[in-house]
Amino acid sequence: MRYLLYLAFLTICVSCYNTERNCTNFKTGKFYSKVTINGEVFKSTFTRTEDLQIESYDNKTDSSQLRWINDCEVIFKTINPKNMAEKKDIHLKILTTTDSSYTFEYSYVGETIKQKGIAFKAN
Repeated sequence: MRYLLYLAFLTICVSCYNTERNCTNFKTGKFYSKVTINGEVFKSTFTRTEDLQIESYDNKTDSSQLRWINDCEVIFKTINPKNMAEKKDIHLKILTTTDSSYTFEYSYVGETIKQKGIAFKAN
């Protein structure tokens, strides 16, 4: 009986917590992002329209076509891939949002290994 009460209390507490996801605020605009991979921080800047993203990283510019699955998930397809890795589409999912940033996870389409990062609206 004590276990059931504890389980009911825990369920009520968890169900009251809602993660904010106002993804439409981040479908277009200018942003910068930070991704940590194996302890190394990678930063980039990008401009996004409804169907195009232009990203600058390490003095290189890359453009991708966007296909929104829903307000919080998008598929990136590199416009002019230069190698096999760039030919793979990337799936990005916005996990949480604030008024000026969002936390996301991404991976190559069909792969289970995901990376996480955070993007901020640029002023």
